[in-house]
Amino acid sequence: MNIYIVRHGQTDYNINGRYGGRIDVPLNKKGISEAYNVKEKLSDIRFDKVYSSPLIRAYDTARIITDCDIIKDERIIERSNGELEGKLKSEIEELPDFNNPNEKRYNIESITNFRKRINNFLDDIINCDDENILIVTHAGVGIYIRCYFEGEPKNSNYYSYKINNCEIIKYNVNKNKKKEQLTYLKKDC
Repeated sequence: MNIYIVRHGQTDYNINGRYGGRIDVPLNKKGISEAYNVKEKLSDIRFDKVYSSPLIRAYDTARIITDCDIIKDERIIERSNGELEGKLKSEIEELPDFNNPNEKRYNIESITNFRKRINNFLDDIINCDDENILIVTHAGVGIYIRCYFEGEPKNSNYYSYKINNCEIIKYNVNKNKKKEQLTYLKKDC
């Protein structure tokens, strides 16, 4: 099984340094162009299933990439950033520790619940019989997808696992459901 992970294309929130999360912001012109570039790179692959976060930036990216039916799955929606959503990162005086399971400030979604739903989604995916699966999601989800397949990052540097806009990462899972080495198809935007 081949699992292709794509982060949505660029949004104005990405370039302005705003916290996204569950705010449903659209792709900007560059984000649309990035999605068409991914479509070209993946044009030779026939996807058996395509999954997307229900947020418009991810769903529109998936719609550009493929003509296949797209399954919206709430388990791969971005983490709720609570009261931070829509704010400039520079406006926040005391940043939360997003990887601390005890972090409660700003009403952000707990990391424990966030990771649990992502792992649940991936457990379901690797137990199906499809050959090629496309998953279009978000930066935060992408970090923990990488943890699922690659293990925790060295020195707990989760930021090192961040997937760029429209970056493609491919994972192979063999018939015994063993997770195998990953391949980066596109490292930079």
